[in-house]
Amino acid sequence: MLDDEPQIAAIVSKVLEACGFSPHQFTSAAPFLTEVRQAPPDLVVLDLSLGESDAVDVMRHLEAGKYRGKVLLISGRDEATLNEITEIGKKRGLLMLPPLKKPFRPADIKQRFSSNETADGARTKLRETQPATDTPEKPLLQLVEALQNNWLEVWYQPKFDLKTFSICGAEALIRARHPVYGIINPANLLPPPGDPSYEQLTRLVLECATADWKRFMQQGTALKLSINAPVSVIQAPAFISVIRSLLPNDPKFPGLTVEVTEDELVRDSERAREVASQLKLYNVDLSIDDFGSGYASLSRLNDFPFVEVKIDRSFVSGCASDKIKHGLCQTVVDLAHRFGAKVCAEGVETVEDLYSLIAMHCDAAQGFWLAKPMPAAHFASMLPGWSGQSMRALLQAKRDTLVQSA
Repeated sequence: MLDDEPQIAAIVSKVLEACGFSPHQFTSAAPFLTEVRQAPPDLVVLDLSLGESDAVDVMRHLEAGKYRGKVLLISGRDEATLNEITEIGKKRGLLMLPPLKKPFRPADIKQRFSSNETADGARTKLRETQPATDTPEKPLLQLVEALQNNWLEVWYQPKFDLKTFSICGAEALIRARHPVYGIINPANLLPPPGDPSYEQLTRLVLECATADWKRFMQQGTALKLSINAPVSVIQAPAFISVIRSLLPNDPKFPGLTVEVTEDELVRDSERAREVASQLKLYNVDLSIDDFGSGYASLSRLNDFPFVEVKIDRSFVSGCASDKIKHGLCQTVVDLAHRFGAKVCAEGVETVEDLYSLIAMHCDAAQGFWLAKPMPAAHFASMLPGWSGQSMRALLQAKRDTLVQSA
């Protein structure tokens, strides 16, 4: 527990003891983070304001250290601020419990633990109270180890054109197939930004994607594939050489899209703009990924030759019912279109949100409701039967169900 008010920390510590925990109390960030690195706890309790530090700074360190326990924020600040900081933790991959506003009662703390719910409503265990089962928990896997053992696979998630409802592309996504633990997702695999292993990983994804494009082409579909790559990789001199050597020399090849996050682009804007212009010479376009999760703006990004903006899933989810999210999505769509770029919505998980995006004139969408990521062979096998007509029929069936339930 990290709180610069010892009296509050003492109260919380007593409640934690009553809940079966063995609390360790800290009033400054440095020794706290050292302890977390050396002996990761089941739970971290953080005050927002910590004198020379704050909860956001501490959560950055927790993310960098791949902390996998739960995080509970407590503060005397208003609930809106508490919720905003909790959202920051969630976006950094931390398992956030619903926050607590000071003053609070001991019963309020107990309620957070008894509910066993994270801030997004997902139920989860705070402590392992039973012996391990035959299905082990998915581990954190070192990317270097996965590369050396050839455990990596490239999966594909389709992107759907919201005018024709046909597949207009697919995003290449990395997975590891561990011999014991099965499929490992990127959250438990990818290192922090700037890690040198990203260069080898990007080449592997490019090799797989270009080979798979030929397989998809055999099904009669010339899909435009997209890959994710850090700016640090695409700025390296070797990247252009890899692009030259790997891209198909086929008149039907529609080109490749490289997705980069907005915060990476603006960090070294001059160099990024130069590389983006160079990539266009090889029919490689730039897409701004997770737009809205960083700190850039479309007006600032207008300096870059990008062709697509992908709205972050945190804004897409619930955009049909949340006026603020709806307004943000509509603004991104309108501005991107003024700049001549298309817009793809990420994380579509309900038919209501999908209809809302269609009404906004969003160009494309992807998400679990439409299709989950899948291995290349599975994706290739279903391409012939996945037409715009079949998607329209599915949407009409969902619409009929909504009307009947209303």
